Amino acid sequence: DSDLSMRTLSTPSPALIFPPNSPGFQNGRGSSTSSSSVTGETVAMVHSPPPTRLTHPLIRLASKHQKEQAHIDRLPDHSMIQIFSFLPTNQLCRCARVCRRWYNLAWDPRLWRTIRLTGETINVDRALKVLTRRLCQDTPNVCLMLETVIVSGCRRLTDRGLYTIAQCCPELRRLEVSGCYNISNEAVFDVVSLCPNLEHLDVSGCSKVTCISLTREASIKLSPLHGKQISIRYLDMTDCFVLEDEGLHTIAAHCTQLTHLYLRRCVRITDEGLRYLMIYCTSIKELSVSDCRFVSDFGMREIAKLESRLRYLSIAHCGRITDVGIRYIAKYCSKLRYLNARGCEGITDHGVEYLAKNCTKLKSLDIGKCPLVSDTGLEFLALNCFNLKRLSLKSCESITGQGLQIVAANCFDLQMLNVQDCDVSVDALRFVKRHCKRCIIEHTNPAFF
Repeated sequence: DSDLSMRTLSTPSPALIFPPNSPGFQNGRGSSTSSSSVTGETVAMVHSPPPTRLTHPLIRLASKHQKEQAHIDRLPDHSMIQIFSFLPTNQLCRCARVCRRWYNLAWDPRLWRTIRLTGETINVDRALKVLTRRLCQDTPNVCLMLETVIVSGCRRLTDRGLYTIAQCCPELRRLEVSGCYNISNEAVFDVVSLCPNLEHLDVSGCSKVTCISLTREASIKLSPLHGKQISIRYLDMTDCFVLEDEGLHTIAAHCTQLTHLYLRRCVRITDEGLRYLMIYCTSIKELSVSDCRFVSDFGMREIAKLESRLRYLSIAHCGRITDVGIRYIAKYCSKLRYLNARGCEGITDHGVEYLAKNCTKLKSLDIGKCPLVSDTGLEFLALNCFNLKRLSLKSCESITGQGLQIVAANCFDLQMLNVQDCDVSVDALRFVKRHCKRCIIEHTNPAFF
């Protein structure tokens, strides 16, 4: 019997996913007597597969239709699996409790390439342990089908949960643990070391994470030809406040294949950290250093070494960047498509001129809160960047309706224009609307509607 129970390990109870006071759980008890919960905590239970017929009074068919088959049960298996594929993890666990057929369909391997858990009250560590154990049923200790784990805003996720993922999911390709501030470097090191195919990592808001590296054991096992590289291409470390230049140096040395890197509000990063980054990571296409107040024009000189590979750059609220830094970017990064320079008060019309004449394929530009940019800069944009689709001029004190009209008369594909807190007339806004019919205008002029 014990051997049989191991081979037919059943679906986790919805108590694994839902807190005790959620719908379907009253007085701390679920719809099955085999599930239970503790006040203030979501718990995980494992129970037997559901019976073939529906027996619970809340889900029993109406008496006059008891002997009739429900319409949804007439669907073939492949259609049911297609429907189930749109459900999040918690709802899929609930469906597995309806009947034996749904149980078998809900645990089809094709539906478990992704686990998505959200919420502050979920005991994520236990949830991941129970789910991975069930998914490892046919391949003991190894979950080969799971490729994506998204655990966002789950503050109760700890290193123990990440250890479970690292040990059981060698085929993991995407991991998002944004807002889970209880995880540390050691657990992240284990994941990147034991999941060699990991390409997408989001640790935004994880304030204890200071770098990304392999464990010492993994580094020793690697052959000299392989080096100490990690296959991550997408890395989001937004709000990792304790990340410093040395940590960025470690990341760059290990993650040389990076193409997307976001360092928003990593306030300790300086130009020196960007220099390390450009030495190793020469394939970056998207980079954000928004609110990194120590990044200056020297950092822009380093970023410009990416040349035509750079397509997306955010330097918002980097107050030390001026026209000099913009000139570096404009001169070497000619294929730039997106630039966010909001709050860079040192940028003037001259910087906008360099940008417009060299980055003619620019599609999105944010120069809001740049008081030294005027209609002259807008004229350069209008005469060179015909593909412009999004333009933000919020709180640009020197902008007038004349500059907007020049932009509207030349950039017919404009789809979004932000002129909030700008001194522009209603006539100018109407002119924009006539020439750019698909444009959504964000404004603070109550006379225009």
